[in-house]
Amino acid sequence: MEGGNGNRRSSFSQPPRHQFPFTATNQSKVSNFSQRVTPPPTTGSNSNASTSDFNEDSQGSSNFGGLLGTCSYMCPERERIQREKLRDLAVFERLNGNPGKSSPALAVKKFCRTISIKEVQASDMRPLPVLEDTLNYLLGLLDSKEHPFEVVHDFIFDRTRSIRQDLTMQSIVNKRAIFMYEGMVKFHVISHRKLWCSAGDPNIASMHHLNMEQLTKTLSSLFNLYEANRNSNDLHENEAEFHSFYVLLNLGSHNKPMGEPLSLWFSHVSTPILKSKEMRFARRIVRSFRMGNYMDFFRTVAADASYLQYCIMEPYINEIRSLALSYINFGGYKLHPYPLFVLSKHLMIEESDLESFCHSCGLETCIDESGNKLLQTKQTTFSPPKGGIQKYSFLGLQDYERYSLWP
Repeated sequence: MEGGNGNRRSSFSQPPRHQFPFTATNQSKVSNFSQRVTPPPTTGSNSNASTSDFNEDSQGSSNFGGLLGTCSYMCPERERIQREKLRDLAVFERLNGNPGKSSPALAVKKFCRTISIKEVQASDMRPLPVLEDTLNYLLGLLDSKEHPFEVVHDFIFDRTRSIRQDLTMQSIVNKRAIFMYEGMVKFHVISHRKLWCSAGDPNIASMHHLNMEQLTKTLSSLFNLYEANRNSNDLHENEAEFHSFYVLLNLGSHNKPMGEPLSLWFSHVSTPILKSKEMRFARRIVRSFRMGNYMDFFRTVAADASYLQYCIMEPYINEIRSLALSYINFGGYKLHPYPLFVLSKHLMIEESDLESFCHSCGLETCIDESGNKLLQTKQTTFSPPKGGIQKYSFLGLQDYERYSLWP
């Protein structure tokens, strides 16, 4: 990896993007959902099963036999009608804002934790093309500015769980399912960052925790799908990138998102993935972070990080900046104050934000005769920042604030 060379760039490299593959007969759009006709209900094959909790990510479940969905809408008609009667419609599902009225083009099937297998009908299940359309529709809502992000997230969060549930109940584990799971992981990764920025609110902090749970579950299911579709030692197109997400989720000494140490997890990963550019980047980031090598950390980020990788790393950026200030303060020469302009480049932060960050760490700054702001070293008042989460700038991120999941 060349993350530490002299030709750094202060921007992020974008990962390859995907549109779900459609056959010529499956290129229906969500806008056409209202024109579709729901087939008559068909009873599922396993009619003697009982009501039970259902894990939306248990690929290959045989409890539903060979059930194939026939619902041609984003939401089964009988569910939509029932939720209209109960006025159980999300703000995105309301026709002209009416909480008791929706339409096939707006209603999206809700996640149901407890499912009566006896009552499951094929008309309640959406086939793969409809699930693809539904996911594209949901991801398109991420750009919505009409509602706070936590409202948007809450809706997509629930409805993507329902998509995973339908995929599992129909045992859909092909490459098209891989693209769908990758899209859902991306949603959770972007939510990871956006919710963290507002995690000072207890309600949003809870949403951030639940999002992390679903991120790790969806990522684990995606890894299983990669294996289920492997025909040789070749990697799937985005496999290395998504494995790098798991490594970055382990930033911090106490993070074990999937319940096992990172060193043990590496033993299960194939050599081609370990040697990939994305994984070498992630391992170098984790190593630099844990060793406190802030110079190498930020050089590597500037050279090779994608926006999605940054979304996972952002909660730890200020932690390593604080560590850098500690090193400079206690290790510098008292007669040689550190120019904030230089330090801001090393820490990839605007100079004005760096001054504020120094103050939050208990450090005072000064101005020399030329008007340059300086950080005096050997100050005894240093302490890691406390209190609520404070978001600071990150140089090179601006062009990616409106990152889109799909072209």
